Amino acid sequence: MTRFGDFKPLCRNTPSYPWCNLFYRELQHNAPAFLIGSSADSTSAPVGINPKCGIERAGSGNSIGNIANIIACGLSILVTLWLLYSCNRRKAAVGRIELRAFLATYLITLPLQLVSTGSFLKQGTTALVVITGIHAGTVATLFWTLLGNALVATQVVEDGTLSSLVPFYFLAAAFMAATTYISLDVALTITTTLEPGNPKDSLHSIALFVLTSIWPGAAALLYFILMAWIVAGVLRELRPLIYYTLAAILFVLGQLAYFLLSRTICDGTNARIDGSFVATVLETAAVVVIYLAWRSITEDYWDEEAYYPR
Repeated sequence: MTRFGDFKPLCRNTPSYPWCNLFYRELQHNAPAFLIGSSADSTSAPVGINPKCGIERAGSGNSIGNIANIIACGLSILVTLWLLYSCNRRKAAVGRIELRAFLATYLITLPLQLVSTGSFLKQGTTALVVITGIHAGTVATLFWTLLGNALVATQVVEDGTLSSLVPFYFLAAAFMAATTYISLDVALTITTTLEPGNPKDSLHSIALFVLTSIWPGAAALLYFILMAWIVAGVLRELRPLIYYTLAAILFVLGQLAYFLLSRTICDGTNARIDGSFVATVLETAAVVVIYLAWRSITEDYWDEEAYYPR
């Protein structure tokens, strides 16, 4: 029976689910008998734990790794760099610093995702575990920066000031540190407190499940609710509301592609690619639309001559 906090169904049925890398290391060292099928040989094992379909490690047979998602991540990095550049140019825009932090965090997740799901590092290695742990921490931080942008948009405290930035960055650091530590503790069993529960093959970790599955969904939901209230109820603007609605739809479609379509694509292509690249493209599209929505409700620049006469 599946319990809350069990990763077994995800690691078996969702190709390229990155957090499975953490449990692979834990099982490899503490219960290797549970690694069977394609997971039995770590030199060729795909991302996942005994997955029903998975892309084998690059160099094993004819595999070139998760090439579709590698390309998607590479293109997304270029798009996000452009968004960062454009955001930074809008000197007077409300929430510019906070949105820039969100975009920078998303940018960091992309190369980490590329490595943790790319199927070119050997399963069970310390390098893959550490990169996956940092990836988990960055994802949890990403969704705090997303929600933090909505809180700043309420103008309860003035954006860009210490009263806004100190709690914003403090909580970002807290999410990063806590999630990364929990991830590494799950994989490396640094302590017994957060060690995956029994039976070992259930891949059970409530703390990791909450921070990597529940928290992102809850933060995204709160973000879209707050922004819909601000643009429709306070600003009474239609175009930004359309943007935020579109961003929410793209985000949901990305999750559906990852968890429902991924295995279908994997089976249909004989494990050459899976749906992770579709999710990456849709998530990046959602980030672009969030930027467009922010741009449509903020001032572009100040007239510096008026504020700083020469």
